[in-house]
Parts: sequence; structure tokens; C-alpha cells
Amino acid sequence: MSQPRTLLDKLWAPHEILRRDDGVSLLWVDRHLVHEGSHHAFAKLAAREAQVATPELTFAVVDHYAPTRNRNRIANPQIARMIETLRTNAREHGLQLFDLDDPRQGIVHVIGPEQGLTLPGLLITCGDSHTSTHGAFGALAFGIGATEVAHVLATQTVWQKKPKAMRIRVEGAVAPGVTAKDIALDWIARLGTGGAQGYAIEYAGSAIRDLTMEGRMTLCNLSIEGGARFGMVAPDEATQAYVKDRPFAPKGENWTAAVAAWGGLASDENAGFDREIRIDAAEIAPTVTWGTSPEQALPVNATLPDPTALDAGKAEATRAALEYMGLSPGQTLAGTPVDQVFIGSCTNGRIEDLRAAAAVLAGRHAKVPGLVSPGSQPIKAQAEQEGLAEIFIEAGLEWGASGCSMCVGMNGDLVGPGMRCASSTNRNFRGRQGRGARTHLMSPAMVAAAAVTGTIADVRPFLQGRAR
Repeated sequence: MSQPRTLLDKLWAPHEILRRDDGVSLLWVDRHLVHEGSHHAFAKLAAREAQVATPELTFAVVDHYAPTRNRNRIANPQIARMIETLRTNAREHGLQLFDLDDPRQGIVHVIGPEQGLTLPGLLITCGDSHTSTHGAFGALAFGIGATEVAHVLATQTVWQKKPKAMRIRVEGAVAPGVTAKDIALDWIARLGTGGAQGYAIEYAGSAIRDLTMEGRMTLCNLSIEGGARFGMVAPDEATQAYVKDRPFAPKGENWTAAVAAWGGLASDENAGFDREIRIDAAEIAPTVTWGTSPEQALPVNATLPDPTALDAGKAEATRAALEYMGLSPGQTLAGTPVDQVFIGSCTNGRIEDLRAAAAVLAGRHAKVPGLVSPGSQPIKAQAEQEGLAEIFIEAGLEWGASGCSMCVGMNGDLVGPGMRCASSTNRNFRGRQGRGARTHLMSPAMVAAAAVTGTIADVRPFLQGRAR
């Protein structure tokens, strides 16, 4: 009998073309996603007078620098030039382009699944670290650098060393008000930002199976914040239901064959993992970052750490983070004033996220300004149709167009120096949302609670008697 295999084994083997003596594999790429920041790779291609090897498998998206307002006239000439460069490259190489005026436009890691480009069993690359999002479908998905992007464009292949296999099992049921974002921040806080370094994570357990596809995407999206190369969830009935009838999804007999093939994409019983972690879902609370790394996170009602009580290695990092964030040891996280809020990003800009935030905001008014940027134009249209946009606007928040927006601060949506932002994004690094910005990561519902109180607040009381 053959040795039991993990999901990682089953995804890696069919894509491996060859393996060098040093263990690095040449892998076939099924989907290559590019954006306006990929211009360096296209320049490398042009310098060699080369063409995109398989243009039908490369999809271009305007998202990183996409304006969330005044799209007809882009004020920043550098941004306008980058977007125009992507248009030119897409046209010259015959690529499918999701441009600003395309009703399907959005953040690349949102529209890939939304359009059915993301499918179980595929290998997906993009010049963006949060490509791991697509692993929620049982796909092999990871970010690559500019040189690798050029290599994929020219050859439809990429060199990669197979990571070790890690499984994080989350068993039991989460409490009301606890989301996939909280599950992710919880395990990263437990293990640290290097806790999964060198590993590919497979998420498993009853709490993971209970997540919607949107929740699984959030979880896989944040895998790299714990040091993982990527994250995955084995496909199941929820995956099939999400993918079925999407524009680029298989149809007819091809759909039947695809579903049959996806049924084998699960780790075999007794498959060996290099590391296994088990978490009790009941122990996870609404979680907020307090520092300048995703691992610096705590339950919302916890008190901030005292550097003097920590070992030397963590003490200095804790002291520096508290100083940058303008916080004090022993201070309660809840009640910390915020200056503004942001809801959006490839982590938490999907319709489920907007519904969760709107459930808190309905009939209430924000005490601080904020921006809501849906993950795609289809999500924007759906939110407007469902009345969610009206809730945000009536609460006093700005309703913008889709794009990476304030997550990365490349399009002019910024947090000012020294200002504190409750954000549904993925990174709280120094300057991530603007020079001197202070970012607290949390779920969209928690961001909504921060908006109506003007402070970091426990969302659970705001959900009583409302849709979860």
C-alpha cells in the first residue's frame, strides 16, 4: 500500500515537472495573477524581447493603486501611469484585464474566487504575499517576487522548495462574535510571527468546517502573518457550492469531472505532519492587535503586557511597540480611543464582512470618521442592493469603490501620523497605513463597534438581538 499523503503532497506532486539535486522543484502554474505593481516583471520580459508564454492563464487586475473615489480623473500622475502601463502590457500580450471600468474589477484575491478562476487543485501565483487566500479552496497558492513573476510570465513555471507540512486543528464551536479573523489572530499570537516559518498550513477541525468560504479565505489570507508559506483548507460541499456556476468555473460534464477529482483532495487518514497544533475554539475571544506585529494581539478585554515581566528578547520588542503605539503597560485594551476606522481589504472586504459590520452599525452613528471599501465592484453592487451601503452612509462612514485602499496606503487612502485606526486589514507594521500610523487589526464587526464607541470595544454586547 502507498504511504498516506497530506493535502500538500497531493497538490504538489501533479505540478512538479522536475526536482533539482538541492530539492527545489520546478512547478507548473495554472493561474498567474498580475496587477499594476507587476510592471517590473513585464519590463524584464520586454528587455529580453520575450512574450507571455501562456496568456490565457494570466489575468491582470487593477487593485493595489486603484482609487476608491474620482476614478475618471486620477489626480496622481504616477498612479495613472502605472495603471496605464498595466493596460498596455495586457493589450500587447493578450491578457484578460479587469480594469477600473470593468464591473468585475476588485482586489485580485477577491475576484479570483468570485469569478471562478480559483479552483480546488490549482497552483496559483501572484506578485503579492496574500495570494495564500486562494488556498481556502484546496489550491496551492503563494506569493512570488518580481523576478519570479517574470519567470512565470515567460515559462508558466516557478521554482519552489516544498515546505514542511503543518496542521492546525480548531475543534469545537466558536462563541458568538468570534470570527475567522479572531481564529487567525489567536493562533498567530500563540505561536508568533515565525511560528509557522518553513511550513505550509492545513487548517482542519470542526470549527474550520463550520466556516463559510469567506471565513476560510480570511484564515488562509493571514497564514503568512504567522510565517507560513501558505495556508490551505481541503475542499468540501461548501467549496463546491461556492464555485458552482461562477463565470470561469467548469460547466456541464467538465463540472462533474472536476467535482469527482476534488473529492480526493484531502489528507489521508494517518498522514504524517511535521507539526500539529490543536486549539479549542471555545477559548478564542474577539481579538485585537495592540503592537506593530500581528503576533502582538490579545483578547479585547485583556490588559497590555509589562515589558519588565518578559524575557529580554520579548521585552525590548514589547517596549518599542508600546512606545510607537502610544500605549502603556497594564492598560486595558478595550476603551483605547481611536481616531478613524477602515473596513475592507483582501482579508475582510467580502459581502459577509460587510454584512457583519452593518449588523453592528444599523441604527447607530459613528463617533469617528471612516472608510468602507468593498473587495470588488460586484460586492459593492450587492451591498448597495442589500441596503448595507445605506447603513454605512447613515452611520457617517464613507462608502468607496473597490481596491486595496487603506490596507497598504498606495492610493492616497492613509492614516495620518500618530493617528489610531481600527482596521479590518492584515498588517499592523509601522507605517503600513501611512507614516506614523497606529493600526489595530480586528474583525469588521469589531471595527464597527470601534466606530460607534470611538474606542476599541468588545463587539459582543452590540450584537445582542441582532444578526450575528
